[in-house]
Amino acid sequence: MEEEIMNKYPEKITNTEELEELLSRPSKEVIELLKHLDGDIIFLGIAGKIGPSLASMVKRACDLAGVKKRIYGVSRFREADEQQHIENLGIETIKGDLLDRNFLEFLPRVKNVFFLAGMKFGSENNLSLTWAMNALLPAMVADHFKDSRIVAYSTGCVYPLVPQESGGSLETDTPLPIGEYAQSCLGRERMFEYGSTRYGTSTAIIRLNYAVEPRYGVLVDIAQKVKNNQPVDLTMGYFNAIWQGDANNAVVRALGHATSPAWVLNITGEEILSVKAVAQAFGMIFGKTPQFTGHEAPTALLSNSGKAFALFGKPKVQIEQVIKWTAHWMQEDHKLLGKPTHFEVRDGKY
Repeated sequence: MEEEIMNKYPEKITNTEELEELLSRPSKEVIELLKHLDGDIIFLGIAGKIGPSLASMVKRACDLAGVKKRIYGVSRFREADEQQHIENLGIETIKGDLLDRNFLEFLPRVKNVFFLAGMKFGSENNLSLTWAMNALLPAMVADHFKDSRIVAYSTGCVYPLVPQESGGSLETDTPLPIGEYAQSCLGRERMFEYGSTRYGTSTAIIRLNYAVEPRYGVLVDIAQKVKNNQPVDLTMGYFNAIWQGDANNAVVRALGHATSPAWVLNITGEEILSVKAVAQAFGMIFGKTPQFTGHEAPTALLSNSGKAFALFGKPKVQIEQVIKWTAHWMQEDHKLLGKPTHFEVRDGKY
């Protein structure tokens, strides 16, 4: 009966509590992994868009598996309610600046590490900090946690723009990052790869592209423009997206596949989505006629997640469902995170 409930999804998401339950709902495979996983767990950079639901999923899985682990969440916690929210999930918080070497060395050297820290928004305005967060910090973390297992978030932005008919970039394709943000993200990967090779650290690098939910993501960016009668830019005409709950499940399970040398995995949805078609879908729900500007370029930032599907299966939640959830969320004027993805950017300047 419990498994049956866990596999049910509502027609609408009516409040934040319901949304966070869905985002942090562990699969039976995640529960099984946590049942047999040795050691405690730490989330570095927990207070971002993904950290709270990912950590909550791990905590819920531990509880359902009947295992007790210390779970830590590390962040600068610029706002007090962020820290309190994490603690309410049953996670021990540690407040501080990860770029402060003394603070980093103070952190417990637990067995399992999820690295979520990084910089994207406004990166073009502070490139030195972007490189420090995205390349220097990973080198420091790889050294401090050399005896741990590490799952490190990266991005599909390390790939070049490719034709839609290519099916998206594969993990075996040569990275060709456009712009300094994407270059610094490749730097992040190289530092974790170096640590994995030098110390024998089991490492999984996750190239995520893009996780979506009703408060944030490419779908929200498009929906806002349609709802507000603003033109939708078609130049980056295609994209990938995955329900963040499905992405979280895959990321946790990647911990069980971490290896040395480091292992790279694309995480995204199974479809190549059309910006125009998605805008029209929102238009149908909102009763609006979408406005457009520009024309679809022959290439876009696209990833192929066939490797992840072979390991973990395909996402449980279809994008059509997320579009409906997102539209209802916005129609009810629920809170958005206010962080545009800038998915339209083609020159790498975020």
